[in-house]
Amino acid sequence: MKNIIDDVRQVLIDSIDPKTLASSDHFFKEGEAAKVHGVRMGKVGKIGKESFRQIKKLPKEKIFGLCEELWRSGYLEESVVACIWAESLHKQYEPADFKMFERWVHDYLTNWADCDTLCNHTIGNFVMMYPGYIAELKKWATSSKRFVKRASAVTLIIPARKGLFLNDIFEIADILLFDKDDLVQKGYGWMLKAASEAHQKEVFNYVMSKKAVMPRTALRYAIEKMPADLRVEAMKK
Repeated sequence: MKNIIDDVRQVLIDSIDPKTLASSDHFFKEGEAAKVHGVRMGKVGKIGKESFRQIKKLPKEKIFGLCEELWRSGYLEESVVACIWAESLHKQYEPADFKMFERWVHDYLTNWADCDTLCNHTIGNFVMMYPGYIAELKKWATSSKRFVKRASAVTLIIPARKGLFLNDIFEIADILLFDKDDLVQKGYGWMLKAASEAHQKEVFNYVMSKKAVMPRTALRYAIEKMPADLRVEAMKK
């Protein structure tokens, strides 16, 4: 097993797609750090799932240690593999794992893709299992780090689609409401949009109550899945 990291890296290098590599800069904004090998995400997903089969019988703590090695590389594709491995262990999650997930959020997130990949499923699954930790997400929302703030919102995307945690979602949106960073605005707007799938009326009412001060970027995201008449009403000056 000691060579699994080297094996994964070699497979990624062997899978480099020149077009993907050449276009990678277009996906990230100024201020984001993203090293990439240049592998298509569909291929990265397959590599992550196939390589997990080789390590799935290892103790959870050992697998998390391997994830840490991948995160430390700084390469987007390696962090995605780390997220796939960590998510594959979700049935084994226990409260003590939160400290490690939180450290990954604070220490390793340097772009929106890393942030969303880790938070949507890995940490999203964790908070559905242990809802008490949503209180920690509200602390993330007050961070000075843009991706920690975004993480506080995008962690709740999947739970929001399931109709969960609506009051907490509104609380986090309130904390992030005036943030000037567009990646944070898009993050909490996306969270509200996801919540609208199960709670359209409540999210619409929330948006209407905040529309005078909510950044237009966040507002557009929040109402994207609503009927046309509600979108028009929400966008009125």
